[in-house]
Amino acid sequence: MHSRPAPVVLGPAGTTADDVLAVARRGAPVELSVRALDALAAARRVVDDLAAKPDPVYGVSTGFGALAVRHISPDLRVQLQRNIVRSHAAGMGPRVEREVVRALMFLRLKTLASGHTGVRPEVAQAMAGMLNAGITPVVHEYGSLGCSGDLAPLSHCALALMGEGDAEGPDGTVHPAADLLTAHGLAPVTLREKEGLALLNGTDGMLGMLLMACADFAALLTAADVTAALTLEALLGTDRVLAPELHAVRPHPGQAASAANMLKVLDGSGLTGHHQTGHDGLPAAPRVQDAYSVRCAPQVAGAGRDTLAHARTVAERELAAAVDNPVVIDGRVESNGNFHGAPVAYVLDFLAVAAADLGSIAERRTDRLLDKNRSHGLPAFLAADPGVDSGLMIAQYTQAALVGELKRLAVPASADSIPSSAMQEDHVSMGWSAARKLRTAIDHLTKVLAVEMYAATRAVELRAGLTPAPATQAVLRAVRDAGVAGPGDDRFLSPDLAAAEGFIRSGRLVTAVESVTGPLS
Repeated sequence: MHSRPAPVVLGPAGTTADDVLAVARRGAPVELSVRALDALAAARRVVDDLAAKPDPVYGVSTGFGALAVRHISPDLRVQLQRNIVRSHAAGMGPRVEREVVRALMFLRLKTLASGHTGVRPEVAQAMAGMLNAGITPVVHEYGSLGCSGDLAPLSHCALALMGEGDAEGPDGTVHPAADLLTAHGLAPVTLREKEGLALLNGTDGMLGMLLMACADFAALLTAADVTAALTLEALLGTDRVLAPELHAVRPHPGQAASAANMLKVLDGSGLTGHHQTGHDGLPAAPRVQDAYSVRCAPQVAGAGRDTLAHARTVAERELAAAVDNPVVIDGRVESNGNFHGAPVAYVLDFLAVAAADLGSIAERRTDRLLDKNRSHGLPAFLAADPGVDSGLMIAQYTQAALVGELKRLAVPASADSIPSSAMQEDHVSMGWSAARKLRTAIDHLTKVLAVEMYAATRAVELRAGLTPAPATQAVLRAVRDAGVAGPGDDRFLSPDLAAAEGFIRSGRLVTAVESVTGPLS
């Protein structure tokens, strides 16, 4: 029985990436600190004072966007806040994932707790109540241009807070939001001046997806180092190119980390080092150097690691931000452009490029394992009886199709811009779109690495008479224990790539290696 995660306490500052993952993925409850409640109350007093004055203040007593020139009388302001949420909740398409919506809500709550948005404490407490009750608003795929915030996605969340629209309950079924609030003892919120706008104006969706993608990509980079090492071993390659002193002369930290991981996997291997002479009856296939896809694995994965490090730096800065327009600052309300998603959109696209290249080099290694003219003694397509069965021929087709899609997903969304709001919002980031395609890219990359692992482990087992590295032996045992078929197993005639994917996704590949090597980077 799993215990409930510890609560995440939100203050005016200090939220971490792990806080977001805990709430989004592990269902951690949320608490607002006394300091956060004090900051909320202080900022609200500023808004209330401005709302009572006759002079119009954007976001407090005016319309929004291209309609900001109209002064709204006090008797219409509650209606204005309700209307902006209703009108902006115009998303379309399939529902986005529960973890994305929870991250979106938590990050918006994080900004509310900063004391720079001017909402009442009870609004923030109501949002925390929804998260803690496991109520997840229905948010749709399309509706954000990544500028002026993730408007439609955030609006659907705010709509549920008002007791309107649909939401998913903790049991996974969708009901009217009002019914779910009532069932969990929560009351709908009536929004006042500034509050509707404050609930909609943020980069929370794209940031939440960036933080989750960073965690997932970090795990896949380590898995890719392992699969590259397995392939190098299966191809009787040399590990001399992984020597630390060679990578020190080109001091990219990610490259050094990947090379070190591969060395750990290959330590004690009886397969490496036969690239020049052949071994034990295997055809001699003299090679001065391994192919780029093998020899340059640390350089490519390392570049991905360094790209990830930059993305994490941007994510940490955005986590420290209070993204809203206008903002309450130093006792006044000021309009700004901090909602523009360009910083986040760029790194989302950078990561998609890195994921595509990592998938591409893994596919090239897989193809080399399957080609009897380049695999240095392995049977064609790693088939038990080439011609009678096709081995992993079509598994590589599947991998190639995924890589083709990865390349298309690497086309940057942030290079696009579609003007909106009667040309008031005339340049947008498309950061939400960048985040959505990155999630697909991460999923595809997992599958690509699963195919390489499947092929490499089979190829290693086919090297009869040679002893794999202890870490590789641990992987082989773990793969078989997980039900992923191997040589001599009739199931291999129908490759269980789904099981291989699950093995990668669960982290068992890296865990098996680390049981021998200790922690990998």
